[in-house]
Amino acid sequence: MAGKLPKEQVLDIFRETKALLEGHFQLTSGLHSSQYFQCARVLQYPKYLHLFAGEIANHFEYSDVEVVVSPAIGGVVVGTEVGRMLRVRSMFTERKDGKMELRRGFELHPGERVLVVEDVVTTGGSVFEVVELVNKAGAKLAGVGYIVDRSNGKLKFDAKHFSVLQLDVVAYKPEECPLCKQGGEAIKPGSRGNY
Repeated sequence: MAGKLPKEQVLDIFRETKALLEGHFQLTSGLHSSQYFQCARVLQYPKYLHLFAGEIANHFEYSDVEVVVSPAIGGVVVGTEVGRMLRVRSMFTERKDGKMELRRGFELHPGERVLVVEDVVTTGGSVFEVVELVNKAGAKLAGVGYIVDRSNGKLKFDAKHFSVLQLDVVAYKPEECPLCKQGGEAIKPGSRGNY
């Protein structure tokens, strides 16, 4: 389900803050795309952090959320703000040896209702890893919220899910990428890249 903010308004905010990048990018999923959403650039502005986190928090206001968990690094800022707005604990997962884990003494309790919050999803890989941690802890997945859904609603989770913006952004397997075939090299923005 997409948010109530008009799509063009959200895109204008991303453009204004230079958070919507155009070029040749390798996404966290390994796929290549001509567009990249650098949410950190838009979330540095409190009014936009409040706006987007508020959309997510409002959607899950009556879902009895007890804790928000976000994958580091992208989801941490928005997840913390959503947790603050819902007045619940917030924590994040981190990669250790390539695997998502709860660290720093963070723990989930059996039966606890968890909202997973991320900034951008394409294949949902990081979110699915966090959901797996929620399930292993015996906690209950109350929902999944994110700012940008690059799958245009095709991505499904076993819980209520919500995005502020849904887009069908074209992404390619590296071997099928027309930008690579033109001789361009994909850059890796974001937390695991070089940008």
